[in-house]
Amino acid sequence: MSLTFHWFLPTYGDSRNIVGGGHGAPESASRRDRRASLAYLRQVATAAEDMGFEGALTPTGLWCEDAWLSTAALVQTTRRLKFLVAFRPGLTSPTLAAQMAATFQNQSDGRLLLNVVTGGEPAEQRALGDFLGKDERYARCAEFLHIVRELWEHGDPVSFDGEYLRVEGARLQSVPTPTPPLYFGGSSSAAGPVAAEHCDVYLTWGEPPDAVREKIEWIRKLADDRGRTMRFGVRLHVITRDTADQAWAEADRMLEGLAPETIAKVQEGLKRSESEGQKRMLALHGGDKANLEIAPNLWAGVGLGRGGAGTALVGSHQEVADRIEEYAEIGIDEFVMSGYPHLEEAYWFGEGVLPILEDRGRWTHPDAVAAGPLNVPFAV
Repeated sequence: MSLTFHWFLPTYGDSRNIVGGGHGAPESASRRDRRASLAYLRQVATAAEDMGFEGALTPTGLWCEDAWLSTAALVQTTRRLKFLVAFRPGLTSPTLAAQMAATFQNQSDGRLLLNVVTGGEPAEQRALGDFLGKDERYARCAEFLHIVRELWEHGDPVSFDGEYLRVEGARLQSVPTPTPPLYFGGSSSAAGPVAAEHCDVYLTWGEPPDAVREKIEWIRKLADDRGRTMRFGVRLHVITRDTADQAWAEADRMLEGLAPETIAKVQEGLKRSESEGQKRMLALHGGDKANLEIAPNLWAGVGLGRGGAGTALVGSHQEVADRIEEYAEIGIDEFVMSGYPHLEEAYWFGEGVLPILEDRGRWTHPDAVAAGPLNVPFAV
């Protein structure tokens, strides 16, 4: 089975260094050397499309630009690239969200993917007007996704009276074609059943392969119990170069750019997170710069300076391709990658790693054409 690769749109800004902020993290001293302008995001999206990525994840939160508006502005810049739009269920009407997704899908010729983010940071949720507890948010998320799927699947009026949400006679003028796949991440006991019941792809942040295997087995069992089949994906940063020494030198340079006071401030904020996934990220490095290679070529240094996905694959193109195959062997189908800066790293990965995986039969460039003979001017 061919693997699927997505890139990332840095709608909070970009840099050659680790950019702070993110899930649960305070604004740090990390620089944003490139503003998240539409012009720059166009460059990143175009690079991702040219390199053969399937889609581009666009984050959600108060620390970045709005995902819906940003990606809608980029649709006409690209011709094939899909947009994995992160959104928070429960902050808007499920009927309105279903309508927005249907409009996006139909007007983009089927290029919408949706990443469901229930929310694990209580301060941010309260700032957004949401005062429910964590387990309640997951319960509300289940009701929300039930209503949305009902609206997408047929044109009949939908009525629902739940504990958190209620709609009466809801319907859409047109359903999305095709139905947008739902991606979902969550490591808590409350998250698993919601993913298994309502979503298509379960996403985990990059942990060592044995830990990822345990998550896959957990979600697969929950899905089997419900008569459903799911795909699995992993969210990782990447630093890939022609040689391993070059890649690790780049990782060391990024690490040197994180001042001790910056790390302390970020880690203090992240410890207040309710996210089980964030707690697992913190446990990988313990806030310490030492022993950051937590598995072969898997580096936890990113998580010292930002929240959310905190690990990176670091190594030569060959080594990174090997690690990707290792994740594929345990059941990972999709890879959501990113790197600092996102424009240049898209080319490093797209020109260095993807051709290796293509040669191994693991991936096919969506715009692949048969190679013709190379004509060298003036050659005899």
